Amino acid sequence: MVNDRGQLYTMEGVAAGIIMLLTAYIVISTTSIYTPGDTHIPDMQLEQLGSDVLAMMDTPNSKEDDESQESDLVTYILATDKTSFRAMFRDYCNMRAGSGDDLKMNAYVYFHDRDTGTVRSYVLDEEDHATGRENAVRVTRWVQLPERPDNLPMAVTDIDNRPQAVLLEVLLWRT
Repeated sequence: MVNDRGQLYTMEGVAAGIIMLLTAYIVISTTSIYTPGDTHIPDMQLEQLGSDVLAMMDTPNSKEDDESQESDLVTYILATDKTSFRAMFRDYCNMRAGSGDDLKMNAYVYFHDRDTGTVRSYVLDEEDHATGRENAVRVTRWVQLPERPDNLPMAVTDIDNRPQAVLLEVLLWRT
């Protein structure tokens, strides 16, 4: 004999099945799989951007074989022109449509001190202050200087007045 209880158990079973399927769908759709390879992509893009900007700044503005024609990067390092270096670097980084970028940077110049045989450095640009929690990338470029830079900080007096290669290091991060 069949009564109303069988129909109630069937409806309860169908409702329970729908609730379980809906719960499984919600759990699976809200869980994102973030692979370790994906975490470094923005850093690599920022590093490539900084490297490209330094390469553009280190390219002379003229096609002529005139050796006195220096790149903007050499000019800024020789003059220790923090303001112009920062303005050009940020302009090249932000060449895109839309609003400005939240890019932060600091720049340092490393040179070899022949008297002591050590590597010394001085600040080229350090207007942005890092808190230590930023994920900064380091971009470097060797720059050939024909002579000693001018307007150096007071603590830096031991750069030789000779043609030499210095290492420009730029730390980049976004806030």
